[in-house]
Amino acid sequence: MWAVYAVGSAVFAALTSILAKVGIEQVNSHLATAIRTVVVLLLAWGMVFFTGSQAGIKQISAKSWLFLILSGIATGISWLCYYRALQLGKVSQVVPIDKMSVVLTILLSFFFLHETISLKAGIGVVLITVGTLLMI
Repeated sequence: MWAVYAVGSAVFAALTSILAKVGIEQVNSHLATAIRTVVVLLLAWGMVFFTGSQAGIKQISAKSWLFLILSGIATGISWLCYYRALQLGKVSQVVPIDKMSVVLTILLSFFFLHETISLKAGIGVVLITVGTLLMI
């Protein structure tokens, strides 16, 4: 089932880039990011209440709170950078660089989470990097 959600993530991330590029025409990129964030906030909390997950907030540990907050800060900074890049550049150039996050995530997971990188994954990292460089 994870693969279905991963494909959904890719499809909606692609739509995000195209819709955002059209939406930020003549709009300050920070304001556009704030508007997007409110929509995401409403959608996320809507799903929490729709699924009845709100009771779980009491069981969240201090460590989880810290890392979820840090993740939120990283997401916010990423979105601010992404929207500004989209406003200034071409989607076809911004998105490949943004998707280098795949390579960075795999490398960070190796160094900080001690996850193994298979030969196949290592080759993939190299190919994604080369492909990104070719596209920009």
